[in-house]
Amino acid sequence: MGKKRKHSETQTAEPKKKDEAAPERPKRSLFGWKDKEEVQQQTESNTDTPQVFRNKEKVMVTCSRRINYRYRHLMLNMVSLLPHCKKDNKVESRSSKGATLNELIELRGCSSALFFECRKHQDLYLWMARCPNGPSVKFLVNAVHTMEELKLTGNHLKGSRPLLTFSSNFEKDAHWKLLKEMIIQIFGTPKEHRKSKPYHDHVFVFSIADDHIWFRNYQISVPHNESDKMVRGGLDKMTLVEVGPRFCLNPIKIFAGSFGGPTLYENPFYVSPNQIRALEKRQKAGKYAKKVKAKTRRKMHELSNPLEPDEFADMWRE
Repeated sequence: MGKKRKHSETQTAEPKKKDEAAPERPKRSLFGWKDKEEVQQQTESNTDTPQVFRNKEKVMVTCSRRINYRYRHLMLNMVSLLPHCKKDNKVESRSSKGATLNELIELRGCSSALFFECRKHQDLYLWMARCPNGPSVKFLVNAVHTMEELKLTGNHLKGSRPLLTFSSNFEKDAHWKLLKEMIIQIFGTPKEHRKSKPYHDHVFVFSIADDHIWFRNYQISVPHNESDKMVRGGLDKMTLVEVGPRFCLNPIKIFAGSFGGPTLYENPFYVSPNQIRALEKRQKAGKYAKKVKAKTRRKMHELSNPLEPDEFADMWRE
C-alpha cells in the first residue's frame, strides 16, 4: 500500500494576484485614443510653433418689428450676400434696444451687428455696431432697390467671398476712415469660413457722393470658351455685371459705444425725414391759402367794378 502524500503537497500553487489598480485610461481625442506621451509631444510642438491669427468675424443681422416689406426684402438680400452672418428674430424698437441687442449678440457668439430699424412704416435706419465695446454708426437708408424688383442679369455664386472696393474719398476725413474700417470688418467674409467658397466672383462697391455712401454689387464675368480662355491676371476681358441690391447710406451719428455712448461725429448736413415731410405740408398749405386769397381778391374786384346793365338783356323774354 502506497504512502499518503502530505497535505502541503496536495495544495495547488495559487496564481499570483494582479495589481488591483487598473491601468490609466488613455486620453481620447476626435481622431481616437491617445497615450500621455503622444499628447505631451503634441502640446510641446504646438507651444513651439507661433499661433496663426484666424478671423472669426460673425455678424448678426436683425430688424425691428413692424418693418416694411421692401426693407425686409433688403435685409434678406444682405443675409444672402454675407455667408458669415446669423439672422435673428425681430427686436422691439425702443430706447432700451441697445442692451437687448448686445445681449442677443453675445448669446449668438457674434462680434458685430447690422440692425435695420423701421420708423413710421416708411423711414429705414441702419445701425452698424461692433460689440460689445463699439463703435457704432447710425445711417438713414435711401434709394432702396432690392434684387427682386431690379431683375438684373448679374448672378454670382452664393457664399463666395466679395472683393471690397472704396472710392478715394474715404481717405479724406477721419470719420470716413473709421466708416471704411467698420465696413471692411463687417462686410468682408473671413478666409476659410465654413459657409464661404474659397474664391472671389463678385465685388462690393462703396463710393461717396454728396456725403452719402452708395452701395453696388457687381458680378465678375469671365469668358469660359476654350478659344477665349483668359490668361491668369488678364483684366482686359473681365466685365462687371450688376447683381443688386442698391441702397444709399446717409450717416447721422457715430457713437463710441455699442448702440449708444458718447458722440464721436455728428453730420451737420443731416435733415430728418420728419422735417422734410413737415416742410412739404407747409408748402401744400401755402398753395391752399393762395387759392383762398385769390378767390377773395376776385370777389372784391367784382364788387368794386360792377358791370354796366345790358340794353338787350330783356329783349327776348317777351
